[in-house]
Amino acid sequence: MNFKYLVSVLVSLVISMASFAAAQQPKKVTLVGYVSSGDAAGDANRVEVIRTALRERGHIEGQNIAFEYRYGDGKVERGAELVADLMGLKVDIIVVAGGTITIQAAKNATKTIPIVMLARGSDPVEAGLVASLARPGGNVTGLTLLSRELGGKRLELLKEAVAKISRVAVFYDPAFRPSVIDVKDVLPVAARALGLSLQAWEIRSADDFDRVFAAMGKQRPDGLYVPAAGSLIRSNQKRIASLALKNRLPSVYDDREAVDAGGLMYYGADQVESYQRVAYYVDRILKGAKPADLPVEQPMKFELVINLKTAKQIDLTIPSEVLARASKIIR
Repeated sequence: MNFKYLVSVLVSLVISMASFAAAQQPKKVTLVGYVSSGDAAGDANRVEVIRTALRERGHIEGQNIAFEYRYGDGKVERGAELVADLMGLKVDIIVVAGGTITIQAAKNATKTIPIVMLARGSDPVEAGLVASLARPGGNVTGLTLLSRELGGKRLELLKEAVAKISRVAVFYDPAFRPSVIDVKDVLPVAARALGLSLQAWEIRSADDFDRVFAAMGKQRPDGLYVPAAGSLIRSNQKRIASLALKNRLPSVYDDREAVDAGGLMYYGADQVESYQRVAYYVDRILKGAKPADLPVEQPMKFELVINLKTAKQIDLTIPSEVLARASKIIR
């Protein structure tokens, strides 16, 4: 037998066996941990958008990516516990949807596992989550939704939508410092410029909402501003929207889901676009980018959502010029 031919056959056989062996090796499955201070029902749309956007980027659940979800169900103090649970599963990336406390819990738990945040409320630089927006510097990056900065605009839109409005009730959680700052320092400045007076109402527990709405009726506010600052208020947005509707009170929110549940107006970051950008960060990190080098993004697109069905139920006629500016109208 020709020696060269024999060598050629052996080489081909070795290559074939190596290729076969490589094909039999299980593919690396990335494990993404998702932690939220909210609940599964409230986060369902957000989670689905993120999963769809990842799928479009080639990360197919069941093939090369898997997810583990942990929810605080409105108890922000559970953040450290939920993150520790995910750490025990040896997740490759942690996605945190929530406020400063939950994101900080993830940051405290690991200096090496990449963390992608979807931050509400506080400035992540001011809160010490990242060194700067342009160069985060550690293992945390992602998005900040500029919730606090848009408070004045929400009050302005509420005034434009409701004729002769002068008194606006505002909820806040005294245990959540950013909420207190909003009500005591940020919103009053915008309210004065608009000729509005604010009525601040403390919410300390889930049992307070019925009591507060009953008490509010005696002070007769013309509208309600509901920030999503703090897990207590954020996790009860649907309940608040329902009570506002029952009390025929025009309401504005910085949580889109509240308007879908019956609230009157939402103004803020385009949430679907923001959720899709979470997938962008996860994808970049999986392809080798370091969180320290991925700038934290601020919203580029904003939306005004008006629930016209709710307006009709409370006998409110919203001016046509306000409706014309809406990104979406729920009829």
